[in-house]
Amino acid sequence: MGIRSFIHKLTAPRPIRRILIDEEVKMVFIVNSELKMGKGKIAAQVGHAAVSSTLKSGEKTPDLLEVWLASGQKKICVKGHDSEHLLKLEKQCKEIGITTVKIHDAGHTQVPTGSLTVLSLGPDMESNLNKISGDLKLL
Repeated sequence: MGIRSFIHKLTAPRPIRRILIDEEVKMVFIVNSELKMGKGKIAAQVGHAAVSSTLKSGEKTPDLLEVWLASGQKKICVKGHDSEHLLKLEKQCKEIGITTVKIHDAGHTQVPTGSLTVLSLGPDMESNLNKISGDLKLL
């Protein structure tokens, strides 16, 4: 999507409609704990994931994005074990239709180029996300 299209999507009037979702909508960021990233690095990687997930959701699941934006944009960060674990969770998400985004680092600072740093889930309904990430420890 070009910058002009992106700006148009942000500024164009939205159609008025009622979205019926009876539960919390949130976004989950699963951080690759194996990489031993510093707090600032984690914050930057989660920031990349939040932006990418929001843009992808605008294309794939605009109703969920609209509810998420209107309800305070709930987000949580949890610990994933390693890259393999994140890929396994991504596969589970795809099986039940949860939007995912993988963030790979450019390798300019703390971690090797191409390292899978964060897996972002959603925004989606809390009950769906808890099936995947409910047992993971908060970051």
